[in-house]
Amino acid sequence: MRYLPTGKWMQMADQHTINVIGIPSMVLMERAALKVVESMEKENCDLKKVLVVCGSGNNGGDGFAVARLLKVKGYKPVVFFVGKEESMTNDCNAQRKIAENCGVSVVTVKPEEEYTTIVDAVFGVGLNREIQGKYLEIIEWMNLKSGCKVAVDIPSGICSATGKKLGSAFRADITVAFAYEKLGETMHPGNVVSGKVIVADIGIDRGFFEDKDVIYTLEQKDLKEILPTRKADSHKGSYGKVLMITGSKGMSGAAYLSAKSAYVTGAGLVQIYTSEENREILQQLLPEAIISTYQEYDKKQIENLLTWADVVCIGCGLGQSELSDRILTTVLSKIHKPCVVDADGINLLSRHKELLTKEKMPLILTPHMKEMTGLLGCSIEELKNTRFEKITDYTKEHGVTCVLKDARTVVSRRGKPVFLNTAGNNAMAKAGSGDVLAGVITGFLAQKKETYEAATGGVYLHACGGDEAKKRKGSYSVLAEDLIDGIAVCIKKTEES
Repeated sequence: MRYLPTGKWMQMADQHTINVIGIPSMVLMERAALKVVESMEKENCDLKKVLVVCGSGNNGGDGFAVARLLKVKGYKPVVFFVGKEESMTNDCNAQRKIAENCGVSVVTVKPEEEYTTIVDAVFGVGLNREIQGKYLEIIEWMNLKSGCKVAVDIPSGICSATGKKLGSAFRADITVAFAYEKLGETMHPGNVVSGKVIVADIGIDRGFFEDKDVIYTLEQKDLKEILPTRKADSHKGSYGKVLMITGSKGMSGAAYLSAKSAYVTGAGLVQIYTSEENREILQQLLPEAIISTYQEYDKKQIENLLTWADVVCIGCGLGQSELSDRILTTVLSKIHKPCVVDADGINLLSRHKELLTKEKMPLILTPHMKEMTGLLGCSIEELKNTRFEKITDYTKEHGVTCVLKDARTVVSRRGKPVFLNTAGNNAMAKAGSGDVLAGVITGFLAQKKETYEAATGGVYLHACGGDEAKKRKGSYSVLAEDLIDGIAVCIKKTEES
């Protein structure tokens, strides 16, 4: 796993490293500048004519140090100082004097000539206000210049906590992020304008974050721990009995995709409870599954199925009819076992919010942004702008695990740190992708994964499967079933590693 701190967290980590560990701030600044220069050389930036645009904060101090190191290497950098003299931090002022003593040219008027590389050191991770006036004009001027664009720690104008543009933002080809990729560099549009993010270790104490509720993400090496253990002496009952209450008339695909995904993830036995019209096609598509069907509401049948199952998934392609509504309310009123509620199940649940008032079952909700607004009663725009706050508040209130699906999926549960998925790709934006995810999470639950672990591990494995599918078929032609094949490849690679 790796942390995705906000600017506020990074400022605290900096102060901890300086005041508790004892590494002077100027030493950290020197290391940061060295990493920026090293990264520019490794990325083959043309350094014949470099313009370093510096503000008056410590990000500007990094920039002055970068210019001086380039000068020492024999290049001819120019610093365009756009900050205010009276606002300069002590370290920034010290770095400016050192740079000038080494012969670095510092100008305060916008240079007319073109440069081969532009280095952005105007604002750092602490920016929390809209950029206006002179600074807005300067950033837009920098974006219009030719040459390689390099951001120091974070592109100026990107909010380190949300990824939003604060008025405008520097469009970088390369961002050299110190210690960690910042949360805002993973969120849209920050992930776009950051370009290639190079994470550079400058000596920040990583132990500072170990007992903090900092948003984190998973990495390829974590798949070993994500996969449930499979013992040599085992049978299908060892890996759980799954009940998939999925698929209404004309929606057999959702039932098939979710059930197959649970099997591919390792579940031992899957039973699909679906509309009678789906029986024949599901028996052909997935002969490994048990098929039980309904034509009308049958409370006793549902109760018997809930008794049989170890875990339940409800909602994929279920529809929002009166019959579907009665099935959902019966399940959530009676169940005491781990349960995933997806898609139409979420929409139906938004009509019966009272079902969430009692914490009697381990529940995972997997809404996309529109479905989540039905649970919260807010707009999509409001949710997008405050997703972390809203999802943590919601899970604290209701005691559920919530998987908020988007290009960057968020997982939250009360008492656990927030997980942000950074794997996956735009090829996964296809019908059925969510059904596959619901099946993967349910498959993990069946193998005795706790709800939060099943949700975070399922989201990440699903995304890795999407990356494998894109390798095979590109961005346009991936279908939901290709994700399942990709997941199987990921699991096999992890087993063999």
